[in-house]
Amino acid sequence: MSRRILASFGVMVLASMSSAHADNYPSKVITLVVPFSAGGPTDTVARLIAQPMSKKLGQTIIVENIGGAGGTLAAGRVARSDNDGYTVFLHHIGMATSATLYRKLPYNVLTDFEPIGLVTSVPMTIIAKKDFPAKDIKEFITYVKTNHEKITYGNAGIGAASHLCGMLFMSAIGTPLTTVSYKGTGPAMNDLLGGVFDFMCDQTTNTTPQIKGEKVKAYAVTSKTRVASLSNLPTLAESGLKNFEVSVWHGLYAPKGTPKPIIEKVSAALREALKDPIVKQRFADLGTEPEPQDRATPEAHRAYLKAEVEKWAPIIKAAGSYAD
Repeated sequence: MSRRILASFGVMVLASMSSAHADNYPSKVITLVVPFSAGGPTDTVARLIAQPMSKKLGQTIIVENIGGAGGTLAAGRVARSDNDGYTVFLHHIGMATSATLYRKLPYNVLTDFEPIGLVTSVPMTIIAKKDFPAKDIKEFITYVKTNHEKITYGNAGIGAASHLCGMLFMSAIGTPLTTVSYKGTGPAMNDLLGGVFDFMCDQTTNTTPQIKGEKVKAYAVTSKTRVASLSNLPTLAESGLKNFEVSVWHGLYAPKGTPKPIIEKVSAALREALKDPIVKQRFADLGTEPEPQDRATPEAHRAYLKAEVEKWAPIIKAAGSYAD
């Protein structure tokens, strides 16, 4: 009986400590880890939500960029971080695909993190260097297939959204291409602008300014419907590539075991940020929009992550694309 009493007392003490910790949270700066280099689309999303979240939480949120290994380097570090709410993590669709794409991960995607809420789903665009000869998407596909031996495709690294989109594009047109991988979309975009490689598939949050500035050639969007801010671009389905759809969703996480009251505070701050008029306008300018409030919750995020892991696993296995 005494053991049961002691065990119950221990649980009560831990619960009390957790509650007290949550009541005082946050009492210092929060680090928002981004698994790609500064200047890329995921970094853009992080910085857009960081300020209004900081305002809601009453503490500064700093963005830390930890690039490499398709986002898994940063994810592994976050998984090992203290579960006190002062380290949070923003990742995109790669969080789900890494579960199959990488043969060995130092963490479990579904059990080593606490989902906080979904942030936004971003369409992607097929873009090429400014002097690429094709005039439209149909001509682009024909040209790439005909000249595949000399065409180069750039991406932000294995497991990055641009890698996944390129993998699906090559599969859809039945043509393998030489791939050039970078440590982040920022460096990849810089080299595309410089004409180092021929084309890439990247998120509207990163490509819209380049497209509107006429610094690249834009051919199509990967969403089901056209994007309002890029309405002149057709969908890939319009060009004949049926069932080709890639939207890059972003979600916010904390290390496993972060107290539920803290998760709820951060999630509430996220939902508040997604209602911010400036955030909504900036997202619209970049061809996307905030997730609905009912999807920016821990429960909805957890269910969606599981569904996405299950969705992408057979696609990646069929393509035979793996990384160590």
